[in-house]
Amino acid sequence: RFAIDNWRWKHVPFYLRSGKRLPRRTSEIAIQFRSPPVLMFGQRELEETNPSVLVMRVQPDEGISLRFQVKTPGAGNQLTPDFEISPVDMDFTYTEAFGEESPPAYQTLLLDCMLGDATLFTRSDEVEEAWKVIDPLLEHLAANPPKSVPSYPAGSWGPEEAHELLRGARTQWR
Repeated sequence: RFAIDNWRWKHVPFYLRSGKRLPRRTSEIAIQFRSPPVLMFGQRELEETNPSVLVMRVQPDEGISLRFQVKTPGAGNQLTPDFEISPVDMDFTYTEAFGEESPPAYQTLLLDCMLGDATLFTRSDEVEEAWKVIDPLLEHLAANPPKSVPSYPAGSWGPEEAHELLRGARTQWR
């Protein structure tokens, strides 16, 4: 868990998880939106629904999906409390949109390298900024080595400590 120290991202937690030999190979960025301060359907909405989530899938099955809650058609109205809220998904995948799968990542990188296209390569200023984030972490770990590193069995979603990070955060790992 980490935070970005500026006004835009104040009180917004970021959670990162990675591992080897997990049940499936996947890379994605999931943004879970906060519940609004005023609920359109009252307190019931907060208790019975999940937050909206925007997921950008890097691999496999590259694409974007948005999951949010909608009032189920015909299930009550503003005058009657007997309505239902259901989750719905809006999905975009490159395969469905363009009828072909993306080439493997290394194939794309090698071809771009041979063609002199630097679009997918990290620029030097990006690398320098990344090290500004990583260096303090490495220095902290060198000065304060962990007593133990959690382990987990192959084929699982990681150690129990990963789930402890989210306890009380009203979210869960995807």
